[in-house]
Amino acid sequence: MSDAATTASIARLVPEKARVLDLGCGDGALLDLLQRERGCGGYGIEIDDANVQACVKRGVNVIQLNLDEGLAMFDDASFDVVLQIDTLQHLRNAEIMLRETARVGRIGIVAFPNFAHWPNRLSVLQGRMPVTRRLPYQWYDTPNIRVGTYRDFEVLAQKNHLQILDAFGLQEGREVRFLPNARAGTAVFKFQRG
Repeated sequence: MSDAATTASIARLVPEKARVLDLGCGDGALLDLLQRERGCGGYGIEIDDANVQACVKRGVNVIQLNLDEGLAMFDDASFDVVLQIDTLQHLRNAEIMLRETARVGRIGIVAFPNFAHWPNRLSVLQGRMPVTRRLPYQWYDTPNIRVGTYRDFEVLAQKNHLQILDAFGLQEGREVRFLPNARAGTAVFKFQRG
């Protein structure tokens, strides 16, 4: 999910000059953009050695940490915004990390592949797991340990007393607000504790 239009859609959800924690920040590109264009500061959390090095080269503050170990090192409301962009589907403790995101940040923003996007549904109807640009792996070699849908996240947010502030789908860099569960490959939610 690294195209410029998609990154811009996520970035616009982050208030200017916000203190940001980017969970699973990859090579630090989003946090770098937020620093340069929105005056934000903060940290990325990443486990992969090459990505940690890429963050350092970009001038992004990064902490090497396995997110499955949690965020106990951070106090409540330590950050204005906590990002989980393409991270939730890789975590063993996704629900706990969602609650931690809401605890550590005043606002949380998550984005993940929407398994209910119509091409995925068609693949399942044809008896196969989907392989798309958004879900490019075969079922047996995917780094995703779980799949979810736009609607699934709405239910999970309600269960965890999270108030959704904004929600939409992304498809080919465009925001999808009409029927995003069926029409978008990526689900995006901005939320806070209820």
